[in-house]
Amino acid sequence: MAAGATRVFVSHLAGIAVFDPNGDQVGRVRDVVVMLRDQPAAGGERTAHARPPRVLGLVVEVVSRRRVFLPMTRVTGVESGQVITTGVVNMRRFEQRPAETLVLGELLDRRVTLNETGEQVTVLDVGMQQLPARRDWQIDKVFVRRGKGGALRRRGETLTVEWTAVTGFALEEKEQGAATLLSTFEHMRPADIANTLHHLSAKRRTEVAGALDDDRLADVLEELPEDDQVELIGELPDGRAADVLEAMDPDDAADLLSALAEQEQERLLQLMRPQGADPVRRLLSYEEGTAGSIMTTEPIVLQPDDTVALALARVRNPDLSAPLAAQVFVCRPPDETPTGKYLGVVHFQRLLRDPPFTLVGSMVDTDLRPLPPESTLPSVSSYLATYNIVAAPVVDEGGHLLGAVTVDDVLDHLLPDDWREDAALEPQPLGRDRPGGGEPG
Repeated sequence: MAAGATRVFVSHLAGIAVFDPNGDQVGRVRDVVVMLRDQPAAGGERTAHARPPRVLGLVVEVVSRRRVFLPMTRVTGVESGQVITTGVVNMRRFEQRPAETLVLGELLDRRVTLNETGEQVTVLDVGMQQLPARRDWQIDKVFVRRGKGGALRRRGETLTVEWTAVTGFALEEKEQGAATLLSTFEHMRPADIANTLHHLSAKRRTEVAGALDDDRLADVLEELPEDDQVELIGELPDGRAADVLEAMDPDDAADLLSALAEQEQERLLQLMRPQGADPVRRLLSYEEGTAGSIMTTEPIVLQPDDTVALALARVRNPDLSAPLAAQVFVCRPPDETPTGKYLGVVHFQRLLRDPPFTLVGSMVDTDLRPLPPESTLPSVSSYLATYNIVAAPVVDEGGHLLGAVTVDDVLDHLLPDDWREDAALEPQPLGRDRPGGGEPG
């Protein structure tokens, strides 16, 4: 490490870049793996993890969101907001072992006890230090907060103590908080948060999900594997589960509900407000694997006498995905799906070429034939590829716009069910880098 940089607090490592000796980025730090240790106390009794834990390595997220294990013996520097490695990284997927603990995922927000006073405190961070003349690291400091919490903090309520000054890390905590862990999510994309949740224990995953607000949790649920989605929605109180489903895109909510038993589906739909439940019911009514079952019911819909200026304003909505913002669909009133007569589509590039006062009805592309809702996935993917577009209108026999199928929805259903769990890279074992397995020389 650089001179003077003798200690690093783990929360500062969350999300920082990892580089090889040539300056090429390997990935980003997502957690720190430690092994808790105990030792005999005076009189032969055992204290709970009196010896500072050994830092085994880092969990690093590389391409395609694969998480790999980087041993601390292969870390040559932690400085200036970056981690430098020897350049040798085992690409085998990280699997947490029973004796291992994840600092960010499992230690932060825990309630522990100050040995001197018996007072309960909350862990906000831990500090790790490299041992002199060695590559080994250990956790030696704990940053804690007195009291059970609150929106405002008085000065003096936080303190840093030695690891040996607290106990309770080994005890099972039924209701562990998540505020400190959530702070590490602040600048992460929903897909990255979902990847983090997927690698937590089921108990911790439920605690963190419970602490996320409805909109954020909805975004994260859309990126989780189906098993995790079902598990989390089942752990939420009924009212909140309905609120989160309403906050999800209707097609994603329908996908999640379709994985539940019919009785559970109907129960949750009954709890949702009609404006949220109705489009989801429509999607569930279509046969699985058809355009109707995977379409979004909320594309941009305009009337013929709306202007280019209004169309561009709708396209600029930051909540829209890129495929949905690539075009607007023009229909006679009403302008919410299922709409009145579908007239055609206006692509984003065309909107940029015409004056703001131009009516969209005068520039409609009528050559692009719409898809019927019973179209199969192969025919939908061929359609998108043939016309080089990222979203296609879905129209019923009466000429009403039902929704739009986007390229990301098609990929979601064409890829294997476990694609969110499996990265694109195949494992490339370069040796066994974990303790107990030996290391390549």
